[in-house]
Amino acid sequence: MKNDKNFSKQNVMRDLGLLMLSASTMAFVSSAMAQDTDVMEEVVATGIRHSMEAAADAKRDDSRVVDAVVAEDIGKLPDNNIAEALQRVTGVSINRDFGVGSEVSIRGLKQNRVEVNGRSLLGDSRSGIDFQDFPADFLSKVEVVKSPTPEMIEGALGGTISLVTARPLDLAEPRASISVQGEYADKADHWAPIISSSFGDSWDLGDAGTFGAMASLSYQDRTLRRDESLVQLMVGKVDFNADGVIDAADNAKNTPSGNYVYAREHTYNPRTEQRERTAFNLSFQWAPASEKGQFYLDLNATERSGSQETFSLLHVGGTPVTTPGVTYESPNGELQNFTYESVQPLLTSGSSFRNNEAYSHAFGGEWEFTDRLKISGEFATANSDSYTPFSEFRFRGTDHALEGDGDAAENKWNVPVSFVNNDNGAPIVDFADGYVFTDQQNQAFRRYDDTRTYVANQEDALRFDLEYSEPFGLNWVSAVKTGVRVTSRDYEQEQYLFRIDNIFKSLTDSDGNPDIIWMEDIAAQFPNAITEYDFSGDAFEHSGRAGAYDLAKLAAYNTRLLQDQQATFAIVQQLLAGTNMQIDGTLADNLAFNEAGYSAIEEDTSALYLQANLEFGDVRAVVGGRYVATDIEAGAYQSVDGVYEQVSDGTSYNDFLPSLNVTWDISEDTLMRFAAAKVMRRADFEQLSPAYAFRDAYIAASRGNPELEPYRATQYDIAAEHYWGSNMVSATLFYKDVASFLKRSYQCENMPNIVTTLTNKSDFEKICRWQADGIQYATADTPVSEMGILVDQFTNGENGKVQGIELSYQQAFDFLPGRWSGLGISANYTYADSSTPDGVPMEDISKNTFNTQLYYEYEGLGIRLAYTFRDRFLDAEETKRVLPLGELVLAGSDATQENDPTLGNDYREDLAQLDLSASYDITDDITVIANVTNLTGEPTINTGTNGSVFQVMENDRRFVLGVRANF
Repeated sequence: MKNDKNFSKQNVMRDLGLLMLSASTMAFVSSAMAQDTDVMEEVVATGIRHSMEAAADAKRDDSRVVDAVVAEDIGKLPDNNIAEALQRVTGVSINRDFGVGSEVSIRGLKQNRVEVNGRSLLGDSRSGIDFQDFPADFLSKVEVVKSPTPEMIEGALGGTISLVTARPLDLAEPRASISVQGEYADKADHWAPIISSSFGDSWDLGDAGTFGAMASLSYQDRTLRRDESLVQLMVGKVDFNADGVIDAADNAKNTPSGNYVYAREHTYNPRTEQRERTAFNLSFQWAPASEKGQFYLDLNATERSGSQETFSLLHVGGTPVTTPGVTYESPNGELQNFTYESVQPLLTSGSSFRNNEAYSHAFGGEWEFTDRLKISGEFATANSDSYTPFSEFRFRGTDHALEGDGDAAENKWNVPVSFVNNDNGAPIVDFADGYVFTDQQNQAFRRYDDTRTYVANQEDALRFDLEYSEPFGLNWVSAVKTGVRVTSRDYEQEQYLFRIDNIFKSLTDSDGNPDIIWMEDIAAQFPNAITEYDFSGDAFEHSGRAGAYDLAKLAAYNTRLLQDQQATFAIVQQLLAGTNMQIDGTLADNLAFNEAGYSAIEEDTSALYLQANLEFGDVRAVVGGRYVATDIEAGAYQSVDGVYEQVSDGTSYNDFLPSLNVTWDISEDTLMRFAAAKVMRRADFEQLSPAYAFRDAYIAASRGNPELEPYRATQYDIAAEHYWGSNMVSATLFYKDVASFLKRSYQCENMPNIVTTLTNKSDFEKICRWQADGIQYATADTPVSEMGILVDQFTNGENGKVQGIELSYQQAFDFLPGRWSGLGISANYTYADSSTPDGVPMEDISKNTFNTQLYYEYEGLGIRLAYTFRDRFLDAEETKRVLPLGELVLAGSDATQENDPTLGNDYREDLAQLDLSASYDITDDITVIANVTNLTGEPTINTGTNGSVFQVMENDRRFVLGVRANF
């Protein structure tokens, strides 16, 4: 009955959309006798300076606290990417994926709403589409709205990112454009095409009105590479003076507890990703000859596909061995320049990529029934379907010689390694035997994984709005607006997997004798399956390596073959034929539905708002409120005595969101603003979903909570802005009191179908015991029947505050003589201070963010140098690679969240990037362009609380050459 109810509601909403279409047809007929009207020609601003001037005008004329980027400003940035354009906006910072802008934070908050033309734009999460999926060249403007009004759709905690596409009836003349670019990524050593084109025109139909159409197409095919160095930061006592005992003389001098911080499990992950994106946008508009209204149909779709090749070179085990006079303690208490006498090399080939198809369509219009009354409406439907295949082929270092001698032990292949950490690039990892990962004799086939995850996210929305000008003859009330919006959202995640594990220690042949499949055996039987890779020449080529890096050469399962899941399954099937692990049937037969990875969320919302636009001479105000009702129901499978049953749970809540925006025109060029509002943001789907998201080879997981309350905040803004010509200076004070931030709780859950027989001590250290009191971990004596999955779950409880100031300045030096008049500057600075009740800063908030653009534009030549900087910020809490480390550097039973709330905090160090773009107008219609992104090749570095580096990522420099033509 639940599905039937939802299906019926969607049908009702679609039927209402059809009624709107019928109404527009009637309006078209009724206007056939309307009089002809004159068309006013619009002058379109071009060039860097004019686009900045248009952005300043948009900020000045708006009734809200808002910043904008005009389309040509986006088009001239080093990449066709909305996030990288928005990083120039005051109060905005971004995160990157493979060096490409993917996420936007507004005043440090990632919980924002992304919309296109006022409607939803969907991805896999609540935040909307990934900015890598949506081409910037479809847009005429991007707005960052920091103070909402009642008519705006709720759901933004930091702000609303409003994407505005070009509309055909706004064109003064026919428009056609094409851009052809080639992008070179230096680490990937690959040229890729970026092509976009658009056409738009409008036609005067006489008494039948005016009809306009616009079509845009964008295609991008790129290959990117990222090098990643990872270590596990540990905390403990060390025999520093190497006298055979650990006592007070060995204590660290630079930590509160006397414990050292030291790195182990040194890992190198080189990743190469191929991405292909095709997108189109169609827009149709019709306006009657009477100019009483207009109707539109917008169609937008994006398809993204690709693949990723990745390797993980990792060693485990060992105890630090110091050398007096060589080993030393760094100022933050980290042990440096030491040796592990016996570590075990592990090697993984992997492939994973999120493929996505998304669309956002809308039909709507507006009609002026009288000179004062205007009614508008829209039916919108948006959808995102994602498919993420994940495959891994793992080997484990095993001593071939000991196995040949018939030793009954596990026979780990242990090798010595020396290590020195590096604050700016890859560490020194120096194996005594050189490049050990090229040794095919001592690598035993351990595990094969094949997982497919499907995410479907759909929203249907219907809205009606009414606007009445100067009601009751009150000339100080310029307009009263009211409206309703109802939505129906369906989110579903499904997962199928095939996994065969512990092959190296559980395999027996047809006679029941222990057997091992060596990498060299696979190479001999399948010549294309094992490939040698050499990254030694360009691993961390930008940030550099301080010394030996013996992780940069390897022999591994062919990642391109791994992407062919059917072919790899066939190889594994042949390798295991005739053994106790023989696989029967096809891959489809063996892919099992993962009940623990399933979730379904149904969400219905209803909103009603009332808004008044007021004018009192030099003072303008927008005041009112929005009432929102939300119903959420989440379904999943729950294990009951080892048997999964489908269950559902949910919650309902109501919010009243008042807001006030006041603008005082102190003079013709100077204004003050005040804004206050209550805002809310519903929890993300993964936070609501009771499904398990497994990690760390299925020994840990996260799950959501369908009863979560939304994030809620009360916010205030005070701004001063001054304009002269095309120039501007502004200052904004902001304060945001955020309630209901999330808090993690942990439990050990019994999932016998996930936990497998494990006998490696290194694995036991991470597996919880579900029959124990509190959170304890398994030992070699723990029976499999008591092994569990350590699961973390979110609950409401944490509050936080964000406060700060934004400063912005832009000026064109057109008062200078001659060629010097082409100079200009745009700069902004944001200071943001945040806190939570436990004294830890909020995630993703840098205290200091700075952006500047220096440009020169004269007689067809345009050059822009853009620099962006944000200082250290909390990237994530309780990260696995720094889980034992907090600011107190505690160890053992003292290392708990209660004793040290910074335990496991993961910080991203200062981020800086320099981009260069240039263009030259060959003619009035043809422009050549050249851009460089990440000019200095800056790395991304993550550290523990004490500043010890555990992750270094290095991305491509990207060079673009191309030509744009407009007709």
